[in-house]
Amino acid sequence: MKTLIASALIVLAPAWAWSQTAAPAKPAAAKAEAKKASAPKAAAAKPAAKPAAKPAAVAKATPPSSRQQLHNGAKQVASGLAAAEAALTPEELAIAERVHTGRIACELGAFVSIEADGQAPGHFNVEGKGFKYRMTPVATSTGAVRLEDVRAGAVWLQIANKSMLMNQKLGQRLADECMSPQQFDVAEGFKKNPPPSLIDKPEGSR
Repeated sequence: MKTLIASALIVLAPAWAWSQTAAPAKPAAAKAEAKKASAPKAAAAKPAAKPAAKPAAVAKATPPSSRQQLHNGAKQVASGLAAAEAALTPEELAIAERVHTGRIACELGAFVSIEADGQAPGHFNVEGKGFKYRMTPVATSTGAVRLEDVRAGAVWLQIANKSMLMNQKLGQRLADECMSPQQFDVAEGFKKNPPPSLIDKPEGSR
């Protein structure tokens, strides 16, 4: 009987020993699995790192384009021309004081309107049907009042009894036999007392 019990113990001993050694492995494996499962949660719990702030962009001053430079240059040239145009000599300003202004009637129903520029002494705006000029005085050897628009080639000539407007570039008379009230009075006086002709010979001369 003792021999039978001993044989049974010998057979069961290895199985019992194996169960004792295998049992602790389960908790260890379970811990490892739990650790793996908790790792993503821990990673998710950590706040994400903020991206580095980009440096503020600094606007660079762009140089003016060639078109802008040309435009600025043209403005400076125009200002220089305007300043040169506005500068008149004392003699020219004296001529400007003799210019007849207003609406001046001419032959064939035409008219010429002459207005002094209050902002630029000595300058005049000369207008009519189909034309418009800006004129300034020009000294003459005969003493006649002469206004010119050099760019347009227009000339206004004023003598004692009449005036005329012509365009030298076109070779045309734009208005003729123009008379202001002052010139009309002079013309009427010439009818009563004609001035001596330049080609008439003085009495007693041969």
